[in-house]
Amino acid sequence: MVKVSVEVRSGAARFDVAVQAESIKQAVSFVEERYSKGSVKVKCPIEPESLWVNDLPARRGIVALELPARVAA
Repeated sequence: MVKVSVEVRSGAARFDVAVQAESIKQAVSFVEERYSKGSVKVKCPIEPESLWVNDLPARRGIVALELPARVAA
């Protein structure tokens, strides 16, 4: 099982999600299904020490949502 960070862009909105899946391709598919109107791509570089998930009962799918910090105007 892998855990990767995926960037989603939809119009002016941009955010990252952490995803656990059997493969990177499956992780991207999970996000594409959830955010079908957005542009989805894996964030690189992928850190090898955080890529592999060793927990047997690890949850598959989106595990975290990271919104960008707001910038004061």
